[in-house]
Amino acid sequence: MATQEVTLTLPESLYLRFQQLAQATQQSLTDVLLHAVEVGSPPNWENAPAEFQVDLATLDRLDDDTLWQIARSRQTEDEMIRYQELLDKNADGEMTLTERAELTKLRKEADRFMLRKAHAAALLRWRGHQIPPSDRL
Repeated sequence: MATQEVTLTLPESLYLRFQQLAQATQQSLTDVLLHAVEVGSPPNWENAPAEFQVDLATLDRLDDDTLWQIARSRQTEDEMIRYQELLDKNADGEMTLTERAELTKLRKEADRFMLRKAHAAALLRWRGHQIPPSDRL
């Protein structure tokens, strides 16, 4: 992994907290600072399945209003009913090849939908917004 050197000026109180933590945990100051930056970074989409990464990466560039729309979005009742019908048929072993393909397509769409919602909510939280319980996934 390539690295970049960055010079950062910290308030003394913050520097002392990190320095004390490094000493207490017997780690280098650099390791403690890198961990703090990693933990405090925007949500990482690189751990999502490859087929969804480009879509999730585009969310990083959206404004807050658009992210709120995605985070609060809901699947239609018709989509949910059809998905459940196909799941039931699959459990009963009564699916046609066409229905199996439809179920696979709907599952991918549902996965994409939920990943987008979760990533949008995580981005909003990282940007300092409170996510009300009614909006949590």
